Amino acid sequence: MQTAGLPLLAKQIKKRLVDMERTQAWLIEQVANRTNLYFDRSYMHKVQTGQLASPKIVQAIREILEMPEQEQDAS
Repeated sequence: MQTAGLPLLAKQIKKRLVDMERTQAWLIEQVANRTNLYFDRSYMHKVQTGQLASPKIVQAIREILEMPEQEQDAS
């Protein structure tokens, strides 16, 4: 069970967006374009909170943000 605060993936996404000086809206658009799947703010929130973890979506986020893959994402 996750303790207080954001899950690790959410923290990593937020940090990379700040580092890259990009917005979450930009990331959502990039993921939708790369995967050809429906992806919006609600879906992004569910990925960040661990409610959904579509491998294709998570992989696209990691590639776009140039983040290393973590085994903990699948949990």
